[in-house]
Amino acid sequence: MILQEINRSDNNKDDHTYFIKDESVMTSSLDVITKFSYTKRVILKANGNLIPNAVAIANIVTENMLKGNSSIHEIKLDSIISEKSGQMTSNIEITLLKN
Repeated sequence: MILQEINRSDNNKDDHTYFIKDESVMTSSLDVITKFSYTKRVILKANGNLIPNAVAIANIVTENMLKGNSSIHEIKLDSIISEKSGQMTSNIEITLLKN
């Protein structure tokens, strides 16, 4: 029998990207802190209704958990219009850096 590590989220430890899911912002914030143990840069990605969660997680990490040791480096906003329904979906990427 081979044991495999099961990740709560689909994020890879070697990757800098963290995709925001519909879960507690504190749980996601702890996941981001854990990701900072492997890298000095984490990119939070969210779309639609999860954008406020991404902003809250970025603030919790930089202002509370790693205050003075991390910062928000860059914020990218984008919108995509679906060709099928014509609906617009907004996307956000927040780059966090650990000092």
